[in-house]
Amino acid sequence: STPNHESTTPFTPANPSAPHLRDLLAAERHSAQAAMLCSPCSNLNYGLGGLCNAVRAEKLYVSRTNIRVRSLLSSFPATHAAQQCDDRLLLQAVRGEKVPRPPTWMMRQAGRYMAAYRKLAEKYPSFRKRSETTDLIVEISLQPWKAFRPDGVIIFSDILTPLPAIGIDFEIDENKGPLIDSPLRLEEDLRSLHKINLEKVQFVGEALHLLRKEVGTGGTILGFVGAPWTLAAYIVEGGTTRTYKIIKTMCYQSPGLLHALLTHLALEIADYVIFQVKSGAQCVQIFDSWGGQLTPDQWTSWSKPYIQKVVSVVKQNCPGVPLVLYINGNGGLLERMQETGVDVIGLDWTVDMADGRKRLNESIAVQGNVDPALLFAPLSAISEEIQSVVKKAGSRRHILNLGHGVLIGTPEESVAHFFETARTLSYDSIFAEQVTALSAAPK
Repeated sequence: STPNHESTTPFTPANPSAPHLRDLLAAERHSAQAAMLCSPCSNLNYGLGGLCNAVRAEKLYVSRTNIRVRSLLSSFPATHAAQQCDDRLLLQAVRGEKVPRPPTWMMRQAGRYMAAYRKLAEKYPSFRKRSETTDLIVEISLQPWKAFRPDGVIIFSDILTPLPAIGIDFEIDENKGPLIDSPLRLEEDLRSLHKINLEKVQFVGEALHLLRKEVGTGGTILGFVGAPWTLAAYIVEGGTTRTYKIIKTMCYQSPGLLHALLTHLALEIADYVIFQVKSGAQCVQIFDSWGGQLTPDQWTSWSKPYIQKVVSVVKQNCPGVPLVLYINGNGGLLERMQETGVDVIGLDWTVDMADGRKRLNESIAVQGNVDPALLFAPLSAISEEIQSVVKKAGSRRHILNLGHGVLIGTPEESVAHFFETARTLSYDSIFAEQVTALSAAPK
């Protein structure tokens, strides 16, 4: 769907020569051009391609001017409050640089556990409306950032959001979840697929751009996508499933069909990741939500090669942009996951952090992995578990997170305590205490 407040007519201020406003408009046009031509996706073809990008940038400027100028005017000349987190902290940690504490954010940190979100959902009951309208995406994404100041701000969206842009329509049933009326199960069904039409996901690009502007130096903006296997599971099954019977049967009865679908999804999801980075995402997480339903050998055949394809294309076009891979139930897959070429492996809560560290190369960063159910425990227990996870992860290449998304009904007080505790952590203090304890132990 198209954001209901967009206009193709440029916004004209009452007094375009007013002090600073003219500069703001010029800066916005320059920003749109920079997003297309000077993004981290630097390996672009120029010449005619560069000219096309310039035209697209101008169109992007025009289409979003209404939104952006209103946002700028509403905040000008007020100044942003001093931020408590460093926008480079997460990126520095991924690169293995020395940082004072682990950066932190939470999967599903924007959502139904927050009273502010529930109030907005009452006004806009359609999930797709909330996740496909620019200003609502931005507002929801910023709710936890304004409340808790995490180091990472992830866009409010869904892994199925790009499917209509490649030819697969879906609906969201509030009780049954996503539903696809025409599951893809025959070779002729492949004809409905096409190259991703990024115009149909412009609300994602616009939201990322505005989030980057709004958060500024206060945090790292994260985008995300679904892995090809996980998206294929929805497309073939027609929705959520407990058994994955249809797609697993397809692995053996129609392997050519499934490989063709996965190949197409890998290429289009790679383009979607690049689009997110060009729009403002500084880090992108790949969710292979249903990868853990495969045996390790099945995952190696049916998921890993297609994640590798996504990573390879993105790395060629966007060098230096970190990619995170998360699989729920990944205890048997850690060594195989790092072979995909991603920069960060997200551990779920069933994997001991110390064990995960031992099994992965030192060059790989880890993310996680506090049990999300622990947020229902007393605050002291939350503090103890955070300390335990951080000690096991070590002082390099660790992003503190949950081992899965925030659960519905989680007390906001517990989420606030999680982030407050994370901000007070000090690697120097934590590991100085370990050294002292070791030296005091009887020999």
